[in-house]
Amino acid sequence: MKSAVKILEKKKEYRIEIEKILGKEDCDRIWKRTASRLNGYLKKYENLSEGVRAHTEGSIFPAAAFYLTVKEYLPQEEAFAVMERTADAICGKANRALSKMMRIPGAKSGFIKMWGPMTRKKFGPECGFKNKFYPKEKGAFRVDILECPFKKYLAELGCPELTKVFCDNDERVYGSLPGLVFERKGTLGKGADRCDFYIRKA
Repeated sequence: MKSAVKILEKKKEYRIEIEKILGKEDCDRIWKRTASRLNGYLKKYENLSEGVRAHTEGSIFPAAAFYLTVKEYLPQEEAFAVMERTADAICGKANRALSKMMRIPGAKSGFIKMWGPMTRKKFGPECGFKNKFYPKEKGAFRVDILECPFKKYLAELGCPELTKVFCDNDERVYGSLPGLVFERKGTLGKGADRCDFYIRKA
């Protein structure tokens, strides 16, 4: 199990965003309180499988700890806006890197092909997800997510609204890649019965 301090070292975008609003003194308090809260989550859920922990420790728990701490200093709407702007910053970097990669000949086909094995490995039952896979389609990949650890644990931690931020991250990262089309009708975090994921060559 990783320590809260080590996990938060990779979440500097959170601090950058809140420092735009609050002074350094409050930011220091928020960061220490976030670490304390995160340590509590890590101990409470220490028996989770390695696959699930990849998501809880990597994304879910630090986001919840930070957001709930920020809510002690800012109204909920402002705290939520901080999380959305942080997601924009993080996903924007990923989008720019992938956009550059997609301009390489053959990259789009390779990107589509990797989704099947990658989803089964990192977003399968051992990682807390339940999926519906569709028959292979040339130049495209389709899957529905029926159960998701983001929705489960963010609800348990008292901030189910944060699920929407993570749902939108797919759109942030994949929604404007050159030569590819990402389509989605609904998500679990927004009240649908599934997160449909469909990406195809344009």
